[in-house]
Amino acid sequence: MPVTAGCGEAVAAMHLPGSVHNIVLVGFMGSGKSSVGREIARRCELRFLDTDSIIRQKYRKSIADIFASFGEPTFRDEEYRALEELQNARRVVLATGGGVVLQPRNHPLLRSLGVVVWLTANEEVIWERVSRNQSRPLLHTEDPRTTMRNLMSMRYPLYSSVADVTVETSGLTHQEVADRVLAAIRALSVGRHEK
Repeated sequence: MPVTAGCGEAVAAMHLPGSVHNIVLVGFMGSGKSSVGREIARRCELRFLDTDSIIRQKYRKSIADIFASFGEPTFRDEEYRALEELQNARRVVLATGGGVVLQPRNHPLLRSLGVVVWLTANEEVIWERVSRNQSRPLLHTEDPRTTMRNLMSMRYPLYSSVADVTVETSGLTHQEVADRVLAAIRALSVGRHEK
C-alpha cells in the first residue's frame, strides 16, 4: 500500500529522487491521469505531456474522430510512435491513454521511460467519472456500463504487470493523489537504493 504524504511532506516532494527521470501514468479512462499528472508536473517543475494530446495535435482531430476516421489500429500505432519518440525525454510527467497497455510492444517502452504509476479506482468511481464524458469512443455501445466492466477486467492485469507503483484514487482529490504518487515514488527509490 502506498505511503500517504501528509501536508508537511508536500514541500519535500517538490524534487524527484535523482534516480527518477520521468513519471509515466497509466490507468483506465477516468482514473485522473491528466489532472494528477498536471498537478505533479506543477509541483516538481516538470513538463507535462499526454499521449492522447500528442496524437490529437498530429491529426488535428479529437480522439473520437480519429477512431471514426482511421480506426482503432491506427490510433494504437500512433500511441506506440509517441512512446518511441519520447524515449530520450527527461523531467517529464507523461499521462498515457487507457489502452496503451493493450500492445505488448508498448510495455518495455513504458518501463524504459521512467517510473510507471498505475492510478486505479473502483468501478463505481470510474463509471461516475466516465459517464459524464460523451467523448469516450470505446463506450459508444448499447450497454456502456458492461463495456466498461469488460474493458476493466481485460486491462487491469496489464496495468498491474507494467506498474512499479499502484495508487488508489477513489474518493481522493487530485492533490491527495499527487501526494500519494510522490510519496510512493520516494519510497520506491529508497527501496531500490538500499538493494
